[in-house]
Amino acid sequence: MRGTAKGRYGLQFMVELAMQAGHGPVLVEAIAERQALPAKFLRVLLGSLKADGLIRVQRGPSGGCELARHPSHISALEVLEALEGGLGGPSLPADATHGARAVRELWTRSTEAARDVLRRTTLADLAERQQALEVDSQGYSI
Repeated sequence: MRGTAKGRYGLQFMVELAMQAGHGPVLVEAIAERQALPAKFLRVLLGSLKADGLIRVQRGPSGGCELARHPSHISALEVLEALEGGLGGPSLPADATHGARAVRELWTRSTEAARDVLRRTTLADLAERQQALEVDSQGYSI
C-alpha cells in the first residue's frame, strides 16, 4: 500500500503533534521545520483534520495546533481516512471474468488487512516508535 503525499505528510504531522501532546498548541511552522515538510501544504491539511475532530486549532499569539484527543485514542486509520477518504483498492466491474474476480478478492483481503493494521496502530504507538528511532539514530542504545 503506497499512500499519497497528503496521507504521508498528514500522518507525520499528527505523529509530531502526538509527541508534543500535553505541552499546548504547536506552531505549524515548527512541525514543518522539524519534519522537513512544506508548511503551506500542512496548512491545507488542517481543515480536514479539524473537521473530523482530530485536532484543535487556536489562533493568536499563543496559537497553534494540538490533538483533540489523547494520542492513544486516535488511530492511523482515522487520520488517513480524514485526509484521503476511504482506503479501498482498485475497483473492478461486478461482471468481471473469473480471473478478475480472484484479483478483486485479493485486493479486498489485502486492503482489509492493511486497514486492520492502521486501525490497531495509534498515534501514541507511532510517537513512541519515532522517539525510539530518533534516539537510536543519535547513537544511543534503546
